[in-house]
Amino acid sequence: MTAPLIVPAADPHAGVAARRAEIDAAIARVVDRGQYILGPEVEAFERELAAYLGVPHVVGVASGTDALLLTLRACGISPGDEVITVGHTAVATVAAIELAGAAPVLVDIDLATFTLDPAEVERALGPRTRALLPVHLYGHAAPMEVLRELAARHGLQLIEDCAQSHGATVGGTKTGAMGSAAAFSFYPTKNLGALGDAGAVASRDAATAARVRELREYGWHERYVSHVPGMNSRLDELQAAVLRVKLCHLDEDNARRGGVAELYASLLRDTGLAMPVTRAGCRHVYHQFVIRHPRRDALRAALRDRGIGTLVHYPVPVHLQPAYRGRLRVVGPLARTEEAASTVLSLPMYPELEPAQVRRVADAVREAAHALAR
Repeated sequence: MTAPLIVPAADPHAGVAARRAEIDAAIARVVDRGQYILGPEVEAFERELAAYLGVPHVVGVASGTDALLLTLRACGISPGDEVITVGHTAVATVAAIELAGAAPVLVDIDLATFTLDPAEVERALGPRTRALLPVHLYGHAAPMEVLRELAARHGLQLIEDCAQSHGATVGGTKTGAMGSAAAFSFYPTKNLGALGDAGAVASRDAATAARVRELREYGWHERYVSHVPGMNSRLDELQAAVLRVKLCHLDEDNARRGGVAELYASLLRDTGLAMPVTRAGCRHVYHQFVIRHPRRDALRAALRDRGIGTLVHYPVPVHLQPAYRGRLRVVGPLARTEEAASTVLSLPMYPELEPAQVRRVADAVREAAHALAR
């Protein structure tokens, strides 16, 4: 029998419990006001997140996947276009491209940071390429300096997938403020998490933001009059109110994640495991603390036997998943993508982890890794 789970891989309830009084007050404020869709809480959250990111425009939507889809549509991506991205990501990235009617083109990653390799982008460019969609994975930014130059040189939209990078920076600029537009997810386990699905689009361009606002509510300019075909993707007042509370604490929570990561790195530095790295000039916000091991599944099972929860982000690259295998354009063999999928392991990571819990996880990892090396 496996041991009881002593340290879970994620614990979104802990983040709620830490701010329970503030969250309860925010929810009560919405309930008492009696306006539940696209009201003052959404408007305030949009302003506050825009100020945090350093962009003029944020539009709240119903989920991170919708944020990607609406961003693509607002940036003019349409059927027949190609969008270059990666296969080592949540399937939502590729699903959104196809929902927009465009064709995903997958390229390989840099195995150190698990983000899009700019050298591979050059090989994938074609006459139908209209956008680059880098994913800021695990809390580390993609190489935006190089990608911005590439996008500008080839006249491409640069759309950021920021689902895992709330507060991460490159050269002091936050992810979400470096491309044509950016999509955020506020799924409960994210660094900035709601109590359900929620998302947002950020942009420096007023026309792009206006287009997202139009598309998120049936293409309306005035109620019940659709000027373009849109959809229903509205951030509700309750989620916006909760997100306003948690946004106030995001930097504090990210700092706690950084402390957990530093302790992990110190305790595991001589184990031979491949550890997270941070590129010069970047701030990693550790949505996940991801190690690599050649016998990942055995290591994961050994940790579970010791009461340690782990996750795998992600076990099957998009191009090898049953729904996508054989029908996506793949540039190169994606060897690093496939190596990552077979070796990555996410250790427990959330701001409320106590040092004693981190040490317990690290001791279990060291013990299991040593046993597997015999």
